[in-house]
Amino acid sequence: MPPRPSNPYDELASLADPEPITEPIPIAVPEPVPISLGDLGDLGERDDEPWSPPDHRRARRPGPRRRRRRPRRKPRHRHRLLKLLIAAGALAVILLLADRCAAMYAEKKAEQKLQQALHLEAAPQVDIRGFPFLTQVLDKRLTRVDVTVPHLAADRVSIARVHASAQDIRLTGSLPNDVRGAVVGQMEGNVLLSFDDMNRELAASQVKFSDGGGNVIAARGSLNVAGQELVLRAQAHLRRAGDQGVSTDIDGMSLDLPGIAVYRPGGGDKSLLLHRETAERISRDAARVKALFSVPSIAQRLGLSPDDAAAVLDDEERLHEVTGAPRFVDRLMQVNLIDVVVDHPWLLGKVGIDPKVLDGVTQLRPPELSDRLSFSFRLPKEAEDLHLHLDKLTVQRDGVRADVSGSGLSVSQ
Repeated sequence: MPPRPSNPYDELASLADPEPITEPIPIAVPEPVPISLGDLGDLGERDDEPWSPPDHRRARRPGPRRRRRRPRRKPRHRHRLLKLLIAAGALAVILLLADRCAAMYAEKKAEQKLQQALHLEAAPQVDIRGFPFLTQVLDKRLTRVDVTVPHLAADRVSIARVHASAQDIRLTGSLPNDVRGAVVGQMEGNVLLSFDDMNRELAASQVKFSDGGGNVIAARGSLNVAGQELVLRAQAHLRRAGDQGVSTDIDGMSLDLPGIAVYRPGGGDKSLLLHRETAERISRDAARVKALFSVPSIAQRLGLSPDDAAAVLDDEERLHEVTGAPRFVDRLMQVNLIDVVVDHPWLLGKVGIDPKVLDGVTQLRPPELSDRLSFSFRLPKEAEDLHLHLDKLTVQRDGVRADVSGSGLSVSQ
């Protein structure tokens, strides 16, 4: 009988349960290697280095070494162009400064010449317009020159400012040291006579001037008569005196007795008129009304016949009826008392006027008062020699302005 094959599971069991090992297995222990302190320091440094993953990229194959590109150098002509630009800019600045210095020098010399020629206390201001100045001088023709002269004496008052603008000026003579003069093609300007200067220089009459509207100057001042201060008012009308002068015509003059009456010394048109407050005060006072009605000329000017005036004086109701009429005060203010008080001086006291004041006022002559208010001025003789003439006259807020013009003017040193 053939042998029975062994059980495979038995073989596996024998493999799973090997026989226990009774003898110890020898283990090889390496011999200790001596380590120095330097090796310990290197070991510590290595341990402190941060860990980084290994680089598995393919190492670059050695090849030819690349050369670094050097920056391109700018062409030399660019450096030369930059230098030329800098030099041109510096030259332009130098020429500009030279031109301005030459213009300022010429302006200064012109100011000194004008101050000497016009005998001015303060030097005028000269501004040479146009650029460049040196080319104008070489061409012997200036485009424009502005001149401002302050505080120029003219008759009784001073001209606050004279401003002139000359255009198309042709220089005569040889340059640069022998300039003999100039010919001005066209000149325009204006003259300002300020009210502040007029008030200061005409202060003897204590008058203040101001704009009266239109072409009229309003004059207001004070005048002491017989110990009483009167208010003087007048109007000054401007007019040209020839081509170089200005004068005034005075009219509308009045002397005001504040709160009482106003006196107008108008030659043959003299008048003495009551103020409204005086007329209203008289209308409420029966005694004063009767004093007025007792003068036939006054009663007649108030619209009463002699019989009516007599009836009013005898009847109180009739008196109140007349004085209470709406137009009585207006009619009383229109009554001219100048001729009445001459024949009836006692009437002044009834209306509240001091006889001494009226005597002093009536003795004033209109020409004397006009002389205190009038003024005039003329352009300097040098302006006449240049054939400058005054054009338009206007009254402005700050003073009187007169326009000046001329052409073909010849100026020599």
